[in-house]
Amino acid sequence: MGLFSIFKRSEKQEMSEATDLEKGLSKSKESIFSKLSRAVAGKSKVDQDVLDSLEEILITSDVGVDTTIKIIERIEQRVARDKYMSTEELDAILRSEISTMLLEKENGKVEYAGKDGMPYVVMVVGVNGVGKTTTIGKIASRLSASGKKVFLGAADTFRAAAIDQLCVWGERSGATVIKQNMGSDPASVAFDTLRSAVAHKADIVLIDTAGRLHNKIGLMNELTKIRDVMSKVVPDAPHEVLLVLDGSTGQNAVEQARQFTEATKVTALAVTKLDGTAKGGVVIGISDRFSVPVRFIGVGEGIDHLQEFDAKLFVDTLFKK
Repeated sequence: MGLFSIFKRSEKQEMSEATDLEKGLSKSKESIFSKLSRAVAGKSKVDQDVLDSLEEILITSDVGVDTTIKIIERIEQRVARDKYMSTEELDAILRSEISTMLLEKENGKVEYAGKDGMPYVVMVVGVNGVGKTTTIGKIASRLSASGKKVFLGAADTFRAAAIDQLCVWGERSGATVIKQNMGSDPASVAFDTLRSAVAHKADIVLIDTAGRLHNKIGLMNELTKIRDVMSKVVPDAPHEVLLVLDGSTGQNAVEQARQFTEATKVTALAVTKLDGTAKGGVVIGISDRFSVPVRFIGVGEGIDHLQEFDAKLFVDTLFKK
């Protein structure tokens, strides 16, 4: 699954994940499929009316205007080249074009493996309430189960609940949590976490950060400070900046992505809570608009419901009849 499997899984687990993905995307799939069925009803070929309807379907499925226009233009080019395209072919072509678009955003193999005895460091960002700390906990649990030594840094020091929640996940997953008192300097927590992780030969470090967007300059300065102090301990840290977004918020998630990509260099996305919404198309739009690969998606409450993102499987499932 994907270019590199971060989590070790058996064939049985992979099959279970495919089933969970289908269940998790059921609301989005039903919404898109029902609209597509109405759009092509009574039509034998893809004409301008079908393309106009498809454009409306993609936009109302939270794919976003700019990304929708790209997809429609790609399909128009194929219609012009092939001269004739049946509505039965539209489904397969839609899958192909969107999968290709998502795969273009991939940035090569990601092994979550450090170099020269140093840990692989992930700084996790996102506003409060999107499932950021839970996502960190689920990643830590699955990495620990894969035999990795994981350290967690509680650098969201503005909320006692965030520190407590991370500690619970640490106990549950077997990961080591480094924390300070509420109100402490987040950069200091990150520094201590990396220093301890290096001393204990940890494989992976996940740093939780505060999710305040009311002051973008303050957010930018804070994240820059955290990055700078981490690089003093592990020279090329952070290796990844993972932005967690709540997929159920649709276009609000797009706005959050815009603000965070302006505040810091985001290198990967995790889109949560896709199981409770018909807005699954937002995954496509966000990845395309910000040219950032999706690393994880959340399709349920369980630990295994946080999955590595597989573009082809996602699109095939989303548009599956």
